[in-house]
Amino acid sequence: MKRREFVTMLGGAAAAWPLVARAQMPTVGYLHSGSPEAFAQETSAFLQGLRDAGYLDGQNVFMEYRWAEGEPDRLPGLAGDLVQRHAAVIAAIGGDVTALAAKQATATIPIVFLNGSDPVKSGLVASINRPGGNVTGVSLFAGTLDAKRLELLHELVPQVALVAVLVNTLVAETEARSRVLEQAARTLGVSLLFLNVSHERDFSPAFEAIARERAGALFISGSPFFLGRRDQLIGLTSQYAIPAVYAWRQAVAVGGLLSYGTSIAEGARQAGGYVGRILKAERPAELPVLQPTKFELVINLKTAKTLGLEVPPTLLARADEVIE
Repeated sequence: MKRREFVTMLGGAAAAWPLVARAQMPTVGYLHSGSPEAFAQETSAFLQGLRDAGYLDGQNVFMEYRWAEGEPDRLPGLAGDLVQRHAAVIAAIGGDVTALAAKQATATIPIVFLNGSDPVKSGLVASINRPGGNVTGVSLFAGTLDAKRLELLHELVPQVALVAVLVNTLVAETEARSRVLEQAARTLGVSLLFLNVSHERDFSPAFEAIARERAGALFISGSPFFLGRRDQLIGLTSQYAIPAVYAWRQAVAVGGLLSYGTSIAEGARQAGGYVGRILKAERPAELPVLQPTKFELVINLKTAKTLGLEVPPTLLARADEVIE
């Protein structure tokens, strides 16, 4: 064999090595309803959970990312693409709509979800302790905290008689959670104004309605849609000078007033760990749905001051974190 032919062959083999290695690695599909920029922290936490389980992207596992960029209608096609690429596991991170799209796309590929609703009621699993089928994951059970969030908001602004509520109908439990809020509102002696925001174009009319109806406070439901648009929400609540409570700390860290909930990043880390366990041949049917055990109250004093609010000492004393 001539030297030139040998070098050419060697170069071709070297170029093929990454492709061969990739073909030998299991593929993890990462399906999300949002955008990579808005959910970078959660994605990093997921990858940390995967690393903790012994898997590193590009070394012994290959990540395939599919982002719907806030357009849930794209999710079925993106999920179907991951199925066609023979993903070993699909991580459905980004709410009920993401997990349901993945489940509709495959009944055989294991799915690990991260969402805020009851996965039994939404039809993802048969039970919490023994999910059955090919789906398991982490549920933040955000709806169980809604009444508490409203109570905390009322404690901060007890004079407010009408509270606006931003809901997102892409969340499976929207109607049930709304009923829980209505019951809590009756107990507190306040009225609620429900406004559906499912698209970018809905924000301006919603805040115009808030101003028109003279709502004195705002309750923002826990939803990946709202989480991914936290900067926009902070800007609007600041523009309209309305106190708001959120489901996630990330909003308060960038200027929101108040949040009460669990850590989405921790849930993502746990989901990554579950994907690792499934790659090691554990069955999703036998992995119980994980639930949060820690909830945090976060208050932004700078925002409170800007709004002319004095946070009650009793509320400050219960806060897990105070941003000044």
